[in-house]
Amino acid sequence: PISIVVCAKNEAANLKRFLPSLALQKYPFFEIVLVDDASTDNTLIEMLSFKKAHVNSAFEITIVQISGRNSAGKKEALAKGIQMAQNEHILLTDADCQPVSENWIAHMSAHFSQKTAIVLGYGAYQKRNNSFLNKLIRFETLLTALQYFSYALAGKPYMGVGRNLAYKKETFLKSGGFKKHSHIRSGDDDLFVSQTANQHNTAICDLKESFTESQPHTQLGNWIRQKRRHITTANQYKPETKLLLSLFFVSQFSIYALMLISIMTGTFSLIIIALFLIRMVFWYITIQKVAVRLNEKDLIAFGPLYEISIIFIQLYIFLKNIISPPKYW
Repeated sequence: PISIVVCAKNEAANLKRFLPSLALQKYPFFEIVLVDDASTDNTLIEMLSFKKAHVNSAFEITIVQISGRNSAGKKEALAKGIQMAQNEHILLTDADCQPVSENWIAHMSAHFSQKTAIVLGYGAYQKRNNSFLNKLIRFETLLTALQYFSYALAGKPYMGVGRNLAYKKETFLKSGGFKKHSHIRSGDDDLFVSQTANQHNTAICDLKESFTESQPHTQLGNWIRQKRRHITTANQYKPETKLLLSLFFVSQFSIYALMLISIMTGTFSLIIIALFLIRMVFWYITIQKVAVRLNEKDLIAFGPLYEISIIFIQLYIFLKNIISPPKYW
């Protein structure tokens, strides 16, 4: 049995659009736990309406309401939802997400075992035609998934995404939940995985029918603000993880910087060209395999352009956060 936990704050429109997709799941028994984190819109009304419409369904619906004076952020709200869940196995997603298939629960839950307590899934973003920003957001999401899936397979899991993440309730409670990083507003997904996951208790699920899909930002500024918030959790990763991720960024930046300097100074050499070409061959082989696996094939052709853009955006975010750390949520 599975408990799906969805935490929402002023998400009435998204809940109305995406909650029905949870009711279509083909699974013997599951519960949907909806947490209203002190919303001031019609979030609670949408939750109650959804429960009323499915009163005779095979699945159960539990609604947890948190008042304004008791609201302490998403982590606290999510923790209450997990505590109220009737089942041992917890599957998380966001209010603006929907499973891409009716077999989402079945595929994610299939990876649980006596040893496996954490399952990392892929949270995709909806495709939009003729939008460079959309492809940029999706490529950054693809690259992030490539990293956290690969690290997990290598026995060094360090993060997951709350849009599609599963773990055992016992594991959550024994680890103290979010208490170790409760002072940080973000990180209910990656910091929890970072502190709890290891090579023995973690699995990945990268089957297409196990994905969730979210609405992407349509304004560059809004997306950058979101990434500025997310990147603040990186300082809490394990030292080895921070070193490896930093080296990866340095390698990305260096290869393009080397080419740019060579062009500007006219100091091209066969060694520089060979290094660049070798890197791009391996880069395309890797990205092609991952993009096909994660159903993002349209990102392959102009991948280097998206990568270069992301490198400069990440550099901007890093410097901006040093000068003016984000304090909003």
